[in-house]
Amino acid sequence: MSAVSSLWAPLLLFISGVGAMMELECGSAPLNTRTRTRIVGGEDAVAGSWPWQVSLTVMGFVGPFHFCGGSLINDRWILTAAHCTESFKASDITVYLGRHTQEQTNPNEVVRTVMQIINHAKYNNDTLQNDISLLQLNDTVSFSDYIQPTCLAAHGNEPDSGTNVWVTGWGNINKDVSLPSPGTLQEVQVPIVSQTRCGTLYRPNIITGDMLCAGTRTKGSCQGDSGGPLVLKMGETWVQFGVVSFGLASGCTAAPTVFTRVSRYNTWIKDRAGNNTGFVEEVPTSPTNPVFVAENGTSSNAENLVQTLSIVLVLGLAQVLAP
Repeated sequence: MSAVSSLWAPLLLFISGVGAMMELECGSAPLNTRTRTRIVGGEDAVAGSWPWQVSLTVMGFVGPFHFCGGSLINDRWILTAAHCTESFKASDITVYLGRHTQEQTNPNEVVRTVMQIINHAKYNNDTLQNDISLLQLNDTVSFSDYIQPTCLAAHGNEPDSGTNVWVTGWGNINKDVSLPSPGTLQEVQVPIVSQTRCGTLYRPNIITGDMLCAGTRTKGSCQGDSGGPLVLKMGETWVQFGVVSFGLASGCTAAPTVFTRVSRYNTWIKDRAGNNTGFVEEVPTSPTNPVFVAENGTSSNAENLVQTLSIVLVLGLAQVLAP
């Protein structure tokens, strides 16, 4: 009896670990059915297409106004840019989730206040190095078709130059040109630009390995899009690779937009936002079957989980029944 118990103990632990990993859900956008190719050069997004997108607002002279974007990464935390939050106290910021327009009624909207702002300790507001921030909401949010967390790119998961990615936000549609009423969420598909090419368009040594560039001369991000996500669909899973950081002051499409590279901040995010944040590794041989990485660094995907568990069960049963 003790021999059988010792055999099944690790198996039960394995099953328990599998369950914990399979409960890690992110990157689902049930209402996003696009396969095609203001943000600059963008178009109106369908309500619910980008369910992790949030609007950060502060109170102005005539009421609350949108100043930056962000993304929901689990039921309690928002990922955004440090340059968005460095001038505010947590109590200044209100977060709108499930929002579609800035001026009309949003029936699927949920509102939260902010308990805590965590800017990266090495954020530099001159160079915008480490331009990343986490906001802890005052309460958890329930997920729906209109509110879902995005997955995040794991360390080493990097999009190739030329890869088309999506950027979303409520920012200006051009330099000094505000998003027209009713302020509908914009979406745009843009290509990743190589580090070398991007570096030649900015002053020397400003583009570092912790940054990512994307955009064209007609499509990109603008004022008000800061803090928002750059995402790519891997198989059936949406993964965030960048956080909108900065562009050239001369115009929103004068050069590619620069993003904080999410994959370089996995540990920083996990240490603060907790275990239920999903990170996705690159799977070069199976792009439709992304690997989900748990907090402890183990990884799996649904197909491999089933195969591995089946093998373990068969081997375990064989040893139990052996004379």
